[in-house]
Amino acid sequence: MGAILTLVEPVVVINKLGTSFFDMALTQTVYNQSLKATAGDSDKAQALSSRFLLIQSVLSSVAAMLSIIPLSRLADRHGPKVFLVSSQMGSVLGMFMLVIFIYCEAPLELLYLGSLLHGLSGGGPMFWAGVAALASLSSKQGKRTLKLNIVDFCFGIAGVVGGLLSGYLYQMGPSVLLLTAILVNIVALLYTVFALTDTRRSLSESEPLLTESESGKMLDRVSIGMLMTAMMLFMLGVVGAENVLQLYVLKPPLSWDSVWAGYGRAATSAMYLSSFLGFLSLFSVLGDTALTLLGIVSNCTGMAIMAFAIESWVYFLDLVASNNCMK
Repeated sequence: MGAILTLVEPVVVINKLGTSFFDMALTQTVYNQSLKATAGDSDKAQALSSRFLLIQSVLSSVAAMLSIIPLSRLADRHGPKVFLVSSQMGSVLGMFMLVIFIYCEAPLELLYLGSLLHGLSGGGPMFWAGVAALASLSSKQGKRTLKLNIVDFCFGIAGVVGGLLSGYLYQMGPSVLLLTAILVNIVALLYTVFALTDTRRSLSESEPLLTESESGKMLDRVSIGMLMTAMMLFMLGVVGAENVLQLYVLKPPLSWDSVWAGYGRAATSAMYLSSFLGFLSLFSVLGDTALTLLGIVSNCTGMAIMAFAIESWVYFLDLVASNNCMK
């Protein structure tokens, strides 16, 4: 039982379920509000919604940058659980802003406050920093890459389930979906605070510290720098593209309702499952760099094809092809 409580995977699964529900509620609410503001013009509504999501993402990211130093100091004193607790508290507070917007008919700009609160509490970057730290601490040095891929696998399963359920919950009512999201995220927060154990592995003789010369031989700083640059550029493109794709499927020619949009989100999350299988089968053959390039190429190719999809089957067929190439 004690070993189970050191696993960070349950937090990732529960949190992803809640986030999937909230993302669906937020996207549908913002798009429907934009349709009202533009008198039903889907193109203008997409542009307005995209602008809103862009500003929201920037606010959250900038606020998260401001919280890095104080949260890092707290984590050094009390452990990486601080990252998880803080970011999840901000996530719950941000969700309540959407509740106020729906029930009090407040202006759409109120949701910017929710993004700001989420960012100041650490946001997604701090959450995943805590996840990576706890996953590393609970695994042996030689198995940490496998451990992180298992976390991604669990994240993908939760994304598939959350995507499939979110569309049907939205059909029951936006408030039902939103309140469910808040409840699930509160459960994740309570599990993190009261159940998750922060276990620190001490270095044993089988895991010696690397000397400066040994680490210099093992790590090529130039290659690492190039990989980090590629990752940042890739994330810039992926974050923007995902926001556009979520809105693209809601307007003609696809005109998906919440159920179909949930199917699309579930199919997208399935890439985390295929990436885990690809890692297990190809890591020993290709290595980190080749796998990274393969993932970037497959994602870019998939998003380019999706831009011209006018039938739902083309959209899902492209997701299947991208999944087979891994994320």
